[in-house]
Order: sequence, then structure tokens, then C-alpha cells
Amino acid sequence: MNYQAYQSYHSVNLGAQTAQASPVQLVLILMEGLLEELARARAHIAAHRYEAKANSLNKCVDILNGLVSALDFEAGGEVVANLGRLYDYCASRLSLAGYRLDVAIVDEVAGLLSTIERGWQEVQSKHG
Repeated sequence: MNYQAYQSYHSVNLGAQTAQASPVQLVLILMEGLLEELARARAHIAAHRYEAKANSLNKCVDILNGLVSALDFEAGGEVVANLGRLYDYCASRLSLAGYRLDVAIVDEVAGLLSTIERGWQEVQSKHG
């Protein structure tokens, strides 16, 4: 398959998904993309593709920063504050994973974020 054609399709598909998405759906789209990029980063570390690893981890940290910036800390209370700290922790751990070339740290972050994604899916199923 032509990679550029796939990227174009993916971009159009993502645009269509986000155009009509609720805030929770947008978070789920970001979480899905984040987990996919973590898998790529892990593969890049394992294959010693260091430039690609750096690009993937930077994308992951950018997504995490976007998730933090979307949080309403004033209205969300302790739950939102804890979520913000968790996202910051994950970004910090990914920086360390890139420095140490440690896939176990990437796996740790992926596990944490998978749990958070399931929580968002639960919110979506209960509240539409």
C-alpha cells in the first residue's frame, strides 16, 4: 500500500471523525491516536530507529500536553487535578524512556493510558 495515500486517507477520515465529535469523543480519538503512537515508539526503540523514536515520543508528549490543556481545573475538582498530574507523569516518563531507550517505561505509560481510555469509554457509554 502506498504510505502517502494511506496518510491522506487517514487525515480525511480523522477530519470527518472530529468534525461532529462530542468533547468525550474527541478525547477518545486523541487517546486512540496516543496509544497507536506509543506502540510505534516502542517498535522504534526496539528496532534502534532513534530518529523515528524521538519523533514518535514527541508526538505522544504533544498529545498529552493537549489533553492537559483541555482540562477544566476550576470546574473539575480533584478528579481533573489527578488526571492532569497523571498526564504530566506520563509525559515525564516518556521523556525518560526516550533517554534510556527503555520499552518497559513505554509499556508502563501505555498501560496507564489504556486504563484511562477505558474510563473515558465508560463515560461515553453512560452519557452518550
